[in-house]
Amino acid sequence: MATFVLVHGGGHGGWCYRPVARLLQAKGHLVYAPSLPGMGEHTHMIHPGIDLDAHIDDVVGLLFSEDLADAIIVGHSYGGMVITGVADRAPDRVGHRVYLDAAYPQDGESLHEHAFASIDQTRQGMYQINGTDVVMKPEPFYAGFFGIHDPELADWTNARLTPQPWACFSQKLVLRNETAMRAIPESHLVCSETMATRDMERLKTNSGGRVWDIDTGHDLMLTEPQWVADRLEEIAAL
Repeated sequence: MATFVLVHGGGHGGWCYRPVARLLQAKGHLVYAPSLPGMGEHTHMIHPGIDLDAHIDDVVGLLFSEDLADAIIVGHSYGGMVITGVADRAPDRVGHRVYLDAAYPQDGESLHEHAFASIDQTRQGMYQINGTDVVMKPEPFYAGFFGIHDPELADWTNARLTPQPWACFSQKLVLRNETAMRAIPESHLVCSETMATRDMERLKTNSGGRVWDIDTGHDLMLTEPQWVADRLEEIAAL
């Protein structure tokens, strides 16, 4: 049995991992899929203090409060920023980092800097909730933006997407324990349509070749949950 901590991306919540979590749980694995502060069912609690550090601290707190060790932490999209910070803050709790079509940041880099073209789009229509600058809601940041085109799945997803505090995208990641973090094994699950925007040689070199790709939309945990769960099981068996 492996322990998975599944970290969602921008505009999402723990709900987006429901299909993958159920598949992994059916195989006997322990699965946590938290909604980050201000996201998912916590969207009513948005406040100006929610930034990248707040999300990192939240997942680190989960690792400690649940006394998790050797956890496989999975980050989708913006979640790649979060899991990199989590592994940096709590390397003794993390056994593997999995980047699910995710940001793969350098020290001192924000998501806005890391993926400027797509992230800068989210600033269109920026507005405020509870004195907090937020992005990604309303249109055009709905299911189609994340590569979900099945009408039923798109409707289900659209009903759950929420605004994202802009500070999460603009705050720079500051690594404190980079050597220990980089020593933790990593793997990458990449969507074919985004491969051209990624440094594939860097991913392959740093992961020892553990890079899988699939031709689907960015929200692959929803469009291809069985494939994602199968790859995560392969990683757990390493």
